[in-house]
Amino acid sequence: MGANGGAAVHRAPDPQQLPLRRTPAQRAHLFDLAHAASPVARPPRRRSSKSYVPHQSLQWALDAITAGPAFVRNGRMDLQAVNSLMRAFYKDCYDMPGQPPNIARFTFLDERAHEFYPDWDAFAEVTVSILRTEAGRDPHNKELHDLIGELGTRSEEFRRRWGAHNVRHHGTGFKTFNHPIVGEMTLAFEGLEMAAEPGLTLTIYTAEPGSPSAERMQLLASWAASEYGNAVQPASERTRTDG
Repeated sequence: MGANGGAAVHRAPDPQQLPLRRTPAQRAHLFDLAHAASPVARPPRRRSSKSYVPHQSLQWALDAITAGPAFVRNGRMDLQAVNSLMRAFYKDCYDMPGQPPNIARFTFLDERAHEFYPDWDAFAEVTVSILRTEAGRDPHNKELHDLIGELGTRSEEFRRRWGAHNVRHHGTGFKTFNHPIVGEMTLAFEGLEMAAEPGLTLTIYTAEPGSPSAERMQLLASWAASEYGNAVQPASERTRTDG
């Protein structure tokens, strides 16, 4: 109750008056929350993840990356566009029912994720942080709320982590994977926000040249070519082959 006996009024936080000892991701998240609470704020332009079709030039750019997996995801971690190696790299994610393939759903609802991610706890924390950041940026996104509801209903691990309210930016670093075909690989990654497509992120994984991980990536590329054939060749290669 307020001091005058009425109900207390809850206002969105003023980011300028919040403590300064916060990470850039936390400060951005608080700005997003304050903006979303503003009565004059415009909701971000949304696209349905199920109907999104990448521009042809974007797919060409992805296909041109042949040394490692490259993909475009949205804030709820749907895989929106991928290159050949990404399709082979995340093969188990593509085996799950429901489209488009979703990294968050794979992480929490597929037991194979515990083998694919040797440090599963770290991947789980990052996944939840990305989803919470997106929830602050786009709080009225029904598809995002549906995904969070599904994960919260089906995964106790997700529920526990979601309650921690962690947010983070996830732009660069190293990750280790245990691929079911070629084994363990440690890869560098770079995540780039797409200026032409707000809300989408382009991520590229690469192995250190000459390393065992680079050799295993080459083996994965060979396996993908034999397993999928033309379906995983770059578009330019398919054109020359078919012509």
